[in-house]
Amino acid sequence: MKKRYIILSLVLTAFSLQSCFVAKKYQQPEMETVDQYRNVSTTDSATLASMPWEELFTDANLKSLISKALDNNLDYLMAIERVNAAEAYYKQGKMGYLPSLNMGANGGNYELSDNSLTGISAGGNGPNYENYQLTGTISWEADIWGKIRSNKRASQAGYLQSEAARRAVESSLVGNLASAYFQLIALDAQVSVAKRTVTNRIEGLETMKSLKEAGQVTEAAVKQTEAQLYNTQILLLNLEENVNLLENTLSLLLGQNAGDIVRGKLDDQKVVAELKTGFPAQLLRNRPDVMVAEYGLMNAFELTNVARSNFYPSLSISASAGLESINFDDWFSTSSLFSNVIGNLTQPIFNKRSIRTKYEVAKAQQAEARYNFKKSMLQAGKEVSDALYSYQSEGRKYEIQKMELEALTKAVQYSEELLNNGYENTTYIEVLTARNNALSSEINTIDTKFQQLNTIVELYLSLGGGWSHK
Repeated sequence: MKKRYIILSLVLTAFSLQSCFVAKKYQQPEMETVDQYRNVSTTDSATLASMPWEELFTDANLKSLISKALDNNLDYLMAIERVNAAEAYYKQGKMGYLPSLNMGANGGNYELSDNSLTGISAGGNGPNYENYQLTGTISWEADIWGKIRSNKRASQAGYLQSEAARRAVESSLVGNLASAYFQLIALDAQVSVAKRTVTNRIEGLETMKSLKEAGQVTEAAVKQTEAQLYNTQILLLNLEENVNLLENTLSLLLGQNAGDIVRGKLDDQKVVAELKTGFPAQLLRNRPDVMVAEYGLMNAFELTNVARSNFYPSLSISASAGLESINFDDWFSTSSLFSNVIGNLTQPIFNKRSIRTKYEVAKAQQAEARYNFKKSMLQAGKEVSDALYSYQSEGRKYEIQKMELEALTKAVQYSEELLNNGYENTTYIEVLTARNNALSSEINTIDTKFQQLNTIVELYLSLGGGWSHK
């Protein structure tokens, strides 16, 4: 009966002390966010980030590659396993309120020394005896200062942080694969241009040789044309090398050995989605990296609560019960029963500054996490602004470059006709220059088309797209 009163009084003490709860409650820091992105005016909260990548990208080959990458990419699979590990810690944190229960059994023969205190008391004959014990021990710590609750919330924040990090890997994987795919089909288009140009320049070299025989140009013109052919062949080799290397990169993203990549054509790429940005405040729930930063702050905040609670006394209750006998035959009789209940109230006094050091370190880490959260928001806003401007700029550049290419193509046609017809004011240098300019313009136009597609990917990712929002 007395044991019951002891246990009851300790439990009541524990719950009454919980009213002295010292753990602070997390509040999101005030963020100085603007109402609109730079150079954009919108009143619509709709954002490109909420669109699934299956709807943004229309190329069936690209969608198939992204699906395969999400199944096989090793970085993404490792991110999933990190989530599983964090979830295990979270499950453990949720069990912090429960008591610990242990069972143990031991038995054996004990022979004490004749020269021990027991042996001397026995007249120089160390006793020889057997002892058998079966013990169950239960212990429970009262969450007086919210330490267990803070640990639980810290483990929850750690789990959510790992899940947000997985989303960030997913988003990055979708973006990197789409960007590499667009670059690959742009290289294919440039290879096609280079091959056609090599064919044309072989024909041009034969034409120049004929003009030399007719006395219209010199041997220098022939050699210049020949050198121009070699230059284009080198360009073709470089482009084909880049295609091969990029296929290897895509294979790595797909989690497979290097090989050919099935793909479409640059001219078939279309983006039918309306590129809406929403508001900067939406980045808090759309950008996985911003979520990672905030969950990191939550985790640091709760661990600071834990470190603060270490300054205060802790209350724990432990109880043991079991069977003990010096004779094996009597081990499981009712006379072998024993039990005890112990209450512990511990107040740290001097521990070589260990508790204060841990608290100061936790506060510093919390401040660092807060700065990192604010930085992630600033970085996210910058990336959206950069992507918006680049998208608008690349669109204008593409239209101008198409006009430049058209003009240079006609310049090549006119200069070749004039040279072939023996127009005296037209030199072979003008023809070579026109051809080089036209080739460079066509290559650059294709690259600008790729950049235009790539800025859509960058805008999509910067707004927080690329992962499942379900």
